[in-house]
Amino acid sequence: MARRALIAASLAVLMAMPAVAAEKKAAPAKGAPAAPAAQSGEDPVVARVNGTVLHRSELELQLRGAPAQIQQQPLDKVYPVLLNNMVNAELLEQAAKKAKIDQNAQVKQELAAAQTQILVNAYVASLARSQITEAKLRQAYDQYAKEAPQTEEVHARHILVATEQEAKDIIEQLKKGADFATLAKDKTTDPSGKSNGGDLGYFTKQDMVPEFANAAFAMKPGEFSQTPVHTQFGWHVIKVEDKRAGKAGTYEQVAPEIAQQMTQQIVQAKLKELASQAKVEMYGPDGKVIASNMTPQAAPKAEQQPAQPVAPTLALPGGGGGGAPPPPTLSPATAPDKLGK
Repeated sequence: MARRALIAASLAVLMAMPAVAAEKKAAPAKGAPAAPAAQSGEDPVVARVNGTVLHRSELELQLRGAPAQIQQQPLDKVYPVLLNNMVNAELLEQAAKKAKIDQNAQVKQELAAAQTQILVNAYVASLARSQITEAKLRQAYDQYAKEAPQTEEVHARHILVATEQEAKDIIEQLKKGADFATLAKDKTTDPSGKSNGGDLGYFTKQDMVPEFANAAFAMKPGEFSQTPVHTQFGWHVIKVEDKRAGKAGTYEQVAPEIAQQMTQQIVQAKLKELASQAKVEMYGPDGKVIASNMTPQAAPKAEQQPAQPVAPTLALPGGGGGGAPPPPTLSPATAPDKLGK
């Protein structure tokens, strides 16, 4: 399991797509009849590498772990790349075993750590699926929508150029009545601006770098900047088209974040429960006990015991310190639209 996940990760240079852990079935013994390559309701073989069989389920699992833009592609388009990725991983894995890389002490530790992480992720995902329902998500979203701050938004256009003098020249043309969108299509170095007349749509102050945001939010609708605005990207000329009070994000936009927050709360509760039932000791670099939730009779003697028991924490993906760390990113199986009701 963990072995294939690590090997697939090493192929990132060959294919910018994360592969996931999968089990392989050994090939039939030499001389034994081969199983049919594909039968209805079965898991067909998609490749054989020096006798090791790779199945379609492994390829599909790899696809489910891929970025959204890859998953949205037709299978026949990404299938050759996925298959090639699997074969390359298998070739490298076999070479690594032949070189006895799997016997290296550090590699063994990394494999064990990867297996632990996979189990933790799967367990947290199962907790989320069992406790987060569509109804709970909708209820949490309704509360969010009521309390969401009405942050001001600006609708603006901009023209980006390389020098201050270019920006000044554009401002002079605007003062003489030139059309902003037309100038943007002709002058801007922003690729998207050339097709949409520099239109940035609505954005909040936090969406933009400070120099740009401060200038845009200081103007009234219909105004354009009278002096060039300098940012890390170059020199800007800005025109404000409209201002409005911000709106709460839609359910589809916000639900994944709400699900993450709910998952974190579930993990925190589960850790508290597990810690209360477990016997945990933590040791400092000198080997002395620095924390323990064991009873006084069971706890080993130490020069110092903490005033309060310390609950253990797990290094879940996303890091974080103190208490329960942030939950891992939910897999497709735990996305809001996949959660059981």
